[in-house]
Amino acid sequence: MATTTLPANGSKNFFRSLRIPPVYYFLVVVFVGGAILDFIFADGQMVTNPAILTNIFVRSVALGIVAVGQTFVMIGASIDLSVALVISVTAVMTSFIMNGQTENVPKAIAVVFLIGAFTGLVNGLIITKLKVNAFIATLGTTLILRGVLNATFANFKGSIPRSFEYFGYGRIGPIPVSILVLLVVVLAGWFVLARTRYGFQLYGTGGSSEVARLSGLRTDRVIIIAHIICSMTAVLTGLFVVSRLRAGAPWIGTDGVYDLESVATTVIGGTALAGGRGGVWGTLGGVLIFGVLDTLFNQLGINPFMKNILRGLIIILAVASYTIRSKREAA
Repeated sequence: MATTTLPANGSKNFFRSLRIPPVYYFLVVVFVGGAILDFIFADGQMVTNPAILTNIFVRSVALGIVAVGQTFVMIGASIDLSVALVISVTAVMTSFIMNGQTENVPKAIAVVFLIGAFTGLVNGLIITKLKVNAFIATLGTTLILRGVLNATFANFKGSIPRSFEYFGYGRIGPIPVSILVLLVVVLAGWFVLARTRYGFQLYGTGGSSEVARLSGLRTDRVIIIAHIICSMTAVLTGLFVVSRLRAGAPWIGTDGVYDLESVATTVIGGTALAGGRGGVWGTLGGVLIFGVLDTLFNQLGINPFMKNILRGLIIILAVASYTIRSKREAA
């Protein structure tokens, strides 16, 4: 008995020491299961074709960038539903200001990042100073942005210069630039959360805002900064999307469902809705699961509406598994 138990315990301790988010084990299951289905019912290129594998990551870029920002606010026990409209505003304003001229690129980027920072600041102030629930506060911001955007722009507006398309389509060697940008954003998010004082303050605030406040932390400032970071990542996602589409329209962010999907992938990645727990590496795993599912459904030619059903089931199973595990750890 001892000879079989010790190796088992040793391997379990080894995997625990690696601190791999559990979502990656689920990602492997989804990918392997998808590859088997692809071999049986399609042409089996999901594994054998490098272009399809690369496409999984490219599909994950837009959602992955904004989900990193959503991870910050959710660790702080908040939420941001305005990201989809920030993406739409970014796409429209970028193409409108650039208007196909390379010399307008710096001005357009500066303007949209200022808009994003201001939106995050307003969200944070409403939540912390007016004590409005984060869900309601950011929903209100969403409606305001949607009203202004729809009243000002009715369709695709302006265009981006060909040089700016490099963000969406350029490559450095065999690797798309957009994937490198996503990895940089994830690494930056990990560094801030794991290696800076602000990261520890954010986890403390999300774990117990009152205890953090009594400990001397300026919890309001922590939450406001998290919302600014979240809006800035939404702006970066908007820049990526418009570089792919070559023009912006008011419905780009909402059609992509970036608000709910960024929350969903963050939860799947292990970030607690109650705050104080989670990380960007887990979020990236959740985003990749959605990317694999999108690619699999395209390969199999399945009705895209079925994708939403499967995503809903995955979210329920993920939250249930984390809840069960948390209860076991508490016991």
